Amino acid sequence: MTVAQSVAADRGAGRFVRARTTGRLGAAVGRIAGMAGLSMALLMGASLASGSLDTAKAQQQMRAEWADKFDSSLPQQAAVKSTTPTLSPETATAIEQAIVTYQNIVAQGGWPQVPTSGQKLRIGVRDEKVVVLRRRLMVTGDLQQTAGFSNTFDSYVDAAVRRFQLRHGLQPDGVLNTQTLAAMNVPAEQRLSQLQLNLVRVRSMSGYLGDKFVMVNIPAAEIETVQNGAVHSRHTAVVGKVDRQTPILNSKISVINFNPYWHVPISIIRKDLIPKMQKDPGYLERNKIRIYDSAGNELQANQIDWNTQQAMQYQFRQEPGDLNSMGSVKINFNNPYSVYMHDTPSKTLFGTDARFHSSGCVRVQNVREVIVWLLEGTPGWDRAKVDEVFRTGERIDAPVKNQVPLYFAYVTAWANTDGVVHFVDDIYGRDSAATDQVAMQ
Repeated sequence: MTVAQSVAADRGAGRFVRARTTGRLGAAVGRIAGMAGLSMALLMGASLASGSLDTAKAQQQMRAEWADKFDSSLPQQAAVKSTTPTLSPETATAIEQAIVTYQNIVAQGGWPQVPTSGQKLRIGVRDEKVVVLRRRLMVTGDLQQTAGFSNTFDSYVDAAVRRFQLRHGLQPDGVLNTQTLAAMNVPAEQRLSQLQLNLVRVRSMSGYLGDKFVMVNIPAAEIETVQNGAVHSRHTAVVGKVDRQTPILNSKISVINFNPYWHVPISIIRKDLIPKMQKDPGYLERNKIRIYDSAGNELQANQIDWNTQQAMQYQFRQEPGDLNSMGSVKINFNNPYSVYMHDTPSKTLFGTDARFHSSGCVRVQNVREVIVWLLEGTPGWDRAKVDEVFRTGERIDAPVKNQVPLYFAYVTAWANTDGVVHFVDDIYGRDSAATDQVAMQ
């Protein structure tokens, strides 16, 4: 059996890529599965991936596909999310198995490079490049070999591209855009190296991390809440820019600040606030940011020379409210980097492929669910109380009675116990640095 056949066989056995808790695709597939009368096992798997979404829009899209008879492979898009945490002994074992698979792929010559020129490939397009695309997707098991080698981008190819996108942390829209093509054309040798490097990382953190903990995978821009050895929920994150990286750290979540003030870090004063004030003198007032000296006296913006570094000696505090950079809540934990997790008024960033926009802190999608889970066991802080504080905008702190371990990790390749392999971009270049260090040794 060839490697491609082996991978395809695995896929036929029901090994699907997991979807994010809030993924639109998973929810849509759940509805299609119901209409198609799939087995209860597949239906339950698809429903696990459902989340909040624009129901009417998704249903309209699905009806269109059925009407155009592009629906034949929609069940293959069912992406069963793994309940196994990324940091676990099971994940380490799954990576070891994936390494063997990718060693075989490399030994057989890897996969073909998909041409990047010409028209953008999407469902309904006819192009000779689709033949190459089909071969590429078959090697990694995203497309079954029985799908054939037609030059038509049909629903089988569409489902396979979406599956590939999910495995690579991309928006599953089925379109062969620049990001998807770049991920597809990474050589098999590089993916194998990525798996080998990350096996070391996962093994080093696969011991006992706590009965209940939070893990932020920085390059994946994803958060897992874990309880009793299983993933409780997954959340999309926005993490630090390349020049303001989110640090790797271990800590414990100790307090939740509702409707907090935001004290502007010195790095943001220097890099962002001073340049903004030079161009727009009304910026602070519009964004409800106040200035204080070391004695706590409030100053006016016109008292500062913004063409100098004078502002660096003052404190800047943003008032709670809709404009606050931390949104409605801040998750606090001790660390030497002055970073934290928080809500954000910029919700649209969660829906993009590049979720590296912060100054080092971690923004949390659907933060309310995380807060309720963290405060379980804290007297007086049930879901109703949390909802009330979000609604009223009250400025209040809630100590976490049983402090929850927190891990910021850097994992760019991993595999689930169902055999599905995931890769994300090495956004901070740490894989390359680690590989170079090993080569030098």
